[in-house]
Amino acid sequence: MTTQPDHGMQDLIPRPERTPEAVRTALARIAPHRLDDMERHKEQALSTAIQDGRIGHLQAWLTHWHVQVEIERRPDLHTRHQAALTAVHGTNDKGDPAFRRNMNALAAIEAEAARAVSAWAGSGSTTRTGGM
Repeated sequence: MTTQPDHGMQDLIPRPERTPEAVRTALARIAPHRLDDMERHKEQALSTAIQDGRIGHLQAWLTHWHVQVEIERRPDLHTRHQAALTAVHGTNDKGDPAFRRNMNALAAIEAEAARAVSAWAGSGSTTRTGGM
């Protein structure tokens, strides 16, 4: 892992490892107001995983929240995400061209964050940041 972020801005915290505890700890530091959402989502994923007998629901939950932490910890992504979210909520209905444009922007931001997390995990990084 490099010491300078590749997106040109200072990250609020280091990128956490891809473990439930590390992601939760990171979220608690940068967006504690989202912890209840994370917990509810985890309970839904666990319930569905038990019903289906598949762990994929829990893996998807962890991936989703790792991406959310990436957005929250990077000012560049967070600013763009908030602007697009505000614009979506400012539209009158789903037929408004601004709605679709900003939903596409939200999807692109989440995809960018997912790529960053995936590339970092794929690099074999062993830097421990989970015990923040």
